[in-house]
Amino acid sequence: MKMQHITIQTRQLEESIRFYEQVAGLAIQQDMRNGSPSIVFLANGAAETCVELVENAEAPYTGSGISIGFHTDDVEQKRAELMQQGYEVTPVISPNPHVKFFFTRDPNGVQIQFI
Repeated sequence: MKMQHITIQTRQLEESIRFYEQVAGLAIQQDMRNGSPSIVFLANGAAETCVELVENAEAPYTGSGISIGFHTDDVEQKRAELMQQGYEVTPVISPNPHVKFFFTRDPNGVQIQFI
C-alpha cells in the first residue's frame, strides 16, 4: 500500500500553494480551484505522495503535533534561504553526526521539517 496524500484544510489557499511550490519545491499535479471547495494537489511528480490543499474557511487546520518532512541537499543553505525570506526557523538540530534538520511552519501553522 502506498500513501496517496496528506490533506490540509486551509483559509489561505493561494499562500499555501506558493509555500509548497516555492519553499518545498512541489509542483501542482491536479488543480481544482474552480470547484467547491477549491482543491489543489502538489507533489514532486506524477504518482508521488501529494499535499492536498482544501480551501475551507469554516474548518481550517488548527492542530499541532504533526510535521511534514522534506529532503533538502543542504540543510544550512535551506535554513539561511528561508530566514532571508522572512520565515521563522528553528536552529539546526543534529541528534547524531549523520542527521541534521530544522523546522518552520507553512501558512496554516503546519510544522514543516527540512532534513
